[in-house]
Amino acid sequence: MLTGQVIGRATATAKHPSLAGWRLLLVQTLDIKGNADGFPELVIDRLGCGKGDIVLLTSDGAAVRDMVGTNNTPIRWATMGVIDRE
Repeated sequence: MLTGQVIGRATATAKHPSLAGWRLLLVQTLDIKGNADGFPELVIDRLGCGKGDIVLLTSDGAAVRDMVGTNNTPIRWATMGVIDRE
């Protein structure tokens, strides 16, 4: 699992059928100090996360395939939780 900050949403006029109905987010992964670490990732979201939210991410392929309900999906990342910053 990694943490990341939602930096925006993605839209697609054409996408893989396994992604139909899923909200797509751009999430900047963060290091232990909260600084940007690497390139932003395209993430599926079922939690309703918004821009600026700090989220827990998973790259567990089996978990993501289970979420979308198929073994043939191009997505690798998914939100698993929202971190409360209070």
